[in-house]
Amino acid sequence: MPKTRVVVVDDSALVRSILTEIINKQTDMECVGAAADPLIAREMIRNLNPDVITLDVEMPRMDGLDFLSRLMRLRPMPVVMVSTLTERGAEVTLKALELGAIDFVAKPKIGVADGMRQLAQDITDKIRIAAKAQIRRAHAAPAPAPGAPAAPAPAPVSIASLGRMSTEKIIFIGASTGGTEATKDVLVNLPADCPAVVITQHMPPGFTRSYAARLDGLCKIRVKEAEDGERILPGHGYIAPGGFHLSVERSGANYVARVQDGDPINRHKPSVEALFLSAAKIVGPNAIGIMLTGMGADGAKAMKVMKDAGAYNYVQDEASCVVFGMPREAINAGAADEVLPLSQIAGRVLDRLRATSGISLNRV
Repeated sequence: MPKTRVVVVDDSALVRSILTEIINKQTDMECVGAAADPLIAREMIRNLNPDVITLDVEMPRMDGLDFLSRLMRLRPMPVVMVSTLTERGAEVTLKALELGAIDFVAKPKIGVADGMRQLAQDITDKIRIAAKAQIRRAHAAPAPAPGAPAAPAPAPVSIASLGRMSTEKIIFIGASTGGTEATKDVLVNLPADCPAVVITQHMPPGFTRSYAARLDGLCKIRVKEAEDGERILPGHGYIAPGGFHLSVERSGANYVARVQDGDPINRHKPSVEALFLSAAKIVGPNAIGIMLTGMGADGAKAMKVMKDAGAYNYVQDEASCVVFGMPREAINAGAADEVLPLSQIAGRVLDRLRATSGISLNRV
């Protein structure tokens, strides 16, 4: 079987050396080139035709985002970003995922050499996933000609209010690779008065707060990083903090968020399984489950437990997934009520909510 060919793009000679060493130790991949800046990388990509590139966020001569944007327009290919664990690093990484990068690795701010080697498994796993992922071509509008007026911003999409909803209902979303954009595509199509949305997206510490803030600026619902013990309210979205499991509990008549440390589940923290099992136990038939793109099987069995408890579940179809791992496993587990393209999920959820408006399906 041919090896996955990787080009490393990073302005740090140390990081280039370590990434090359990590990649070449794998039996199924090889580093075919290492570039110190995007202009050198452009020639390497043209000449070496790699399967995957790793790309530093902050680069000399051409910003990493500018390079990624051009690459995804002109020669779409799998990209794994190498980000710094800073607030700016998080914001730039989220923009890179929006532009079409498959995933990212967060390199430590200090102890880079040892830290990168400790991340070897994570790095190589993400390269393997990227090599098999479906690539989204960036649809950026061309720049206006000099002196020409800028194109008007697109008109906001009108999203009809749901009206009076049962506050018992909660929407639960699980996602991994490709999920930051998939989750955004669902949330931006929900009205301000929709039921609460609770989300576990596989993401390391330091990135979920920026992710929640970005979604909050785009969505009609309010979106935030979940805090332990807070009430879960309609019209709000709650993101599992990186490095912690998120679940829901009852406190009298209210739902509350439970944010807890603990061992990884299915190698993940936060884990979709932890969230979905709590949905089955606490919310039961008032839960709506959504499984989006992602590698592996995290949450698939728990989603079947949700369905057995009376929840109604939507699963993203293969054609619209970046990686059809978690959705496939959910379907194979018998957890799906409907399998839909990403573009249809929010609309179908809203149709179901309108059809059951005011109905609280409490179990006796």
